Amino acid sequence: KNMITGAAQMDGAILVVSGADGTMPQTREHILLAQQVGVPAIVVFLNKIDLIEDFELLELVELEIREILNRYNFPGNDVPMIGGSALLAVKALMENPQIQKGEDQWVDQIYRLMEVLDTAIPLPKRDIEKPFLVAVENVVSITGRGTVATGRVERGQIEIGQTVEIIGLKETQTTTVIGLEMFQKTLQKSVAGDNVGILLRGIQKNEIKRGMVLAQPGSITPHKRFQAQVYILKKNEGGRKTSFIPGY
Repeated sequence: KNMITGAAQMDGAILVVSGADGTMPQTREHILLAQQVGVPAIVVFLNKIDLIEDFELLELVELEIREILNRYNFPGNDVPMIGGSALLAVKALMENPQIQKGEDQWVDQIYRLMEVLDTAIPLPKRDIEKPFLVAVENVVSITGRGTVATGRVERGQIEIGQTVEIIGLKETQTTTVIGLEMFQKTLQKSVAGDNVGILLRGIQKNEIKRGMVLAQPGSITPHKRFQAQVYILKKNEGGRKTSFIPGY
């Protein structure tokens, strides 16, 4: 559930696979879920290659990953794969927090991964001209300040002082944005693509919860009946072991 929630917000993903152990059942599950929720691009990080003695085995792991990616409609033959050791990179940084590029091979591989992300995962066009909308992912109460709803801005832009509606699950409420924060930095404005915390005036924590949305007043209406297309995970995909029956 948490993986689906996070993946639905992604512009791209890093698939981490142990180069020493190869793919696991959850590797296929994560690729399938990424495909189902529409993650547009994937970069593979082959971890633990410091433990590999026979690099022909690493080539077999790469081939298997590419085959799985192709099976789930990702361009497996073209997906970038970067090898490294996250543990040794972290150890190097802990020993020398000021370490520079070119001073440690494992840290360099993390730099290389970041460079590949910049080229392999294009920045999508954001719908900043459309009416503001954010799906509430989490709600926290900050003593002395009020209630903060966090989530990804799906479209439009939001500014401090702007009026928004809280829609879904309960009666629609209207409130005012009195604070914006992203990665511990205070903002005056947030735009589509940002993961932001929104401080709401006069709203108690029990009045808003995950699954609701914040929207520009009058831009959307809640519905109790709708049509949806769903994908049910099979048993071998980590899903249901029993079938649906009438009246479920």
